[in-house]
This record gives sequence, C-alpha cells and structure tokens, in this order.
Amino acid sequence: MPNEDQYYEIYILGTSSIDMYAKCGNIERAKCIFHGIGLQKDVMAWSAMIAALAMHGLSEECLELFTKTINDGVRPNAVTFVGVLCACVHGGLVSEGNRYFKRMMEDYDVSPLIQHYGCMVDLYSRAGCIEDAWNVVKSMLLEPDVMIWGALLSGARMHGDIETCEVMSIKKFLELDPTNSSTYVLLSNVYAKLGRWGEVRHLKRSMDVSGIKKVPGCSLVEIDGVLHEFFVGDDSHPETQDIHRMLDEIMKRLKKNGYIGNTSEVLLDLDEEGKEFALSLHSEKLAIAYCFLRTSPGTTIRIVKNLRICSDCHVAIKMISREFNKEIIDRDCNRFHLFKNGLCSCKDYW
Repeated sequence: MPNEDQYYEIYILGTSSIDMYAKCGNIERAKCIFHGIGLQKDVMAWSAMIAALAMHGLSEECLELFTKTINDGVRPNAVTFVGVLCACVHGGLVSEGNRYFKRMMEDYDVSPLIQHYGCMVDLYSRAGCIEDAWNVVKSMLLEPDVMIWGALLSGARMHGDIETCEVMSIKKFLELDPTNSSTYVLLSNVYAKLGRWGEVRHLKRSMDVSGIKKVPGCSLVEIDGVLHEFFVGDDSHPETQDIHRMLDEIMKRLKKNGYIGNTSEVLLDLDEEGKEFALSLHSEKLAIAYCFLRTSPGTTIRIVKNLRICSDCHVAIKMISREFNKEIIDRDCNRFHLFKNGLCSCKDYW
C-alpha cells in the first residue's frame, strides 16, 4: 500500500495532469484522471477539475461538480471560486455568478481577490449590464488593475457603449498601461463599427507616433511534432500556394451550403469584395486548410490562437465541422471552443 508521502505525490501528479490535459484541449482525459485519483480528493484536485470544466465552457457541469465538492465535505477556497465564477462568465450565468460571489464571502469567509472581481466585471460586461459592472468596480476593496478595466472595456465595446469606452475605461486603461495596443484596437473597433473612419485613422496615427504595434492574429497547429504558425494574411509558409488552394476549396463548399461572410467583422475602410478577401485570410482559416492538407480525415484539429475568435470564423468553423465531418478544437485567448457537427461548445456565447 502507498504510504502518506506516495499518496501526496499521486495527488500532486494527478492535479497537475488534470490541468495539463485541460489546457491541451483534452477535457475527457482530464476527467478520467480526476475520477482515477480516488475517493478522498483534496481541494486542489476538485479545484483543478472545476477550473478545467470552466475553461472548456462546460458551465452547468462545472457548477454540478462544485455542489459535489461541498457534499464531499471539502471546503472550497479562493482558487475554487475563481473556477466557479469563470464558469458563470463563459455560460452567461449572471444571477448564478452573483449568488456564488456572495456565498464565497458569506458562507466560506473567502475575501475577494482581484481575480474574483475581474470575473464579476467580465460577467456583467459580457451580458451588457455595464452599470452593474461599474458598481462592482466601485465596491472593490482593491485598486482596479488592467484586467478589471480591460474586462469593462471589452464588454462596453461588445455592446456598443461608446461613452464608457471613450470617457472612462480608455482613460483608466491608458493610465495603467499606455503602451498596450489592445486599448487602441478596442476603441478603434468601436469607431469602425459606427463608420467613424476619421477617428480610426486618428488612433492609428497616435499608435504610429507612440511606436505602438498592433498584435497580429496568430494561430498555431502541431503536426507530427512540428509547430506551424500562421498569421492573418500570411504567405510565408513554404506550402502557401497549396494552403490557399485548399482554403479556396473549403470556402467554395461552405458558400454552396449557405455561408455568407460577416463583413461587419472587417474593421477596415474597404469595399465589400475587399472585406470578404480579408475575412478569408484569418489565421485560423489558414491553419485549418493546412491541417486538411497534412492530416487524415478522422483527425481532430487542434488550434491555439492568441486573440479572441471573431464571429465570422466562428460561423465558418461550425460549418466546416459539419460539412467535412471534422472535430475542431480552437483555444483562443479566452476559452476553448469545441466545434462538432455544426455546433460549438460555447453555444455561441463567448
């Protein structure tokens, strides 16, 4: 029988493995390891599995597991509640998130950390409850950081709240991190959607003068142990011509079956044809085309992207998963998306 030190090593290794497999997109393997650890799991194991489910957008399953954690006699800690609140964020569960945030403090005496406040601001902002998000910021016992203002700014942009973007979030965000290109890009996106191209050009000039560079969209795929990197509009890959030919074939089939490019996602002052061309060169589309060239039909495609997936690519990849019977896992900067049979695990909320 293993001694106490060996049991401890098993739990540490198991908890680390849950986190590793979840971050690699294999949530089923993470679940197997979690259930294989044994009956007497500690708070670290429960928290790791809760965080894994939240990361993959399995919000209801995550909250059910939290209930099992309590029923198992395990007292949740600050890390546990970060996972629970993240699950509420990804599921758009506003009332549940508010309830768990209160339980965290009232039932378990866990003082909110900046991560908990960040989750609540993100939760309200994504749901369009900008005033509630502001109330969280005002109630904070800690000084809001870049993560807090970024969550508020992102939500305000998503819902077209130009006043919040211009007057409050931008000011605070630039005070904390004046060289962060994402602030300029977010505000530029708001102006572009409103057709205010003069302001877009002004922001671009400000970035050029300050030497601030926009972070380009980048997608990574691993094939036969080799990482392949694709940037938006990329033509540097040695197999570029074959990739573009494959992508053309994929997009023709999608269009034949009803795909229409969402040109509102192209925040450039171009005509419709130019916008459609720009959409076709997004990094994840190029990565998928390369995987079609270099993997067998039944292979799951796994993509890691540095930015949030756009609405057009989200629609296109859902259709690809259905039309070509492909399972595609895309980890963007916020969460995992599992595309299968024309659906996404995020249920179109991300």
